[in-house]
Amino acid sequence: MKVLVDTSIWSIAFRRSIGKLSSNEKTVLDSLKRLIEELNIIIIGPIRQEILSGIDNQRQFSKLKEKLWAFDDLPIISRDYELAAEFYNLCRKNGIQGSHIDFLICAVALRNKLSIFTIDKDFEMYSKYTGINLFNTKETI
Repeated sequence: MKVLVDTSIWSIAFRRSIGKLSSNEKTVLDSLKRLIEELNIIIIGPIRQEILSGIDNQRQFSKLKEKLWAFDDLPIISRDYELAAEFYNLCRKNGIQGSHIDFLICAVALRNKLSIFTIDKDFEMYSKYTGINLFNTKETI
């Protein structure tokens, strides 16, 4: 099963020291490692950009960028952007705000029949209106 991994998960893996992780974060990291070992990771360009944004130290930026080269980007097509806009409008109509990238992630995942691996609770709200599937860490442990 292929899984689209959100920025919130990569952030745990790349930006936090392992000794300071909560038990939930350790479970998330174990699931991510398992997905990587099984070659079930999917990434898209906007997530890659989010991961790399805000890193002031050029050495750290280069190191992280190099690590991410292990994962190819899934192509995004025009229909994904259109569907993301539909999701944005639908959720907004129902009182749910979200970022354009979040809705693009939802659209790409739905079109490609991928689960989304995230700890961002906003995706739970999006799932009520978009039909996306969220990855459950218990699926790999």
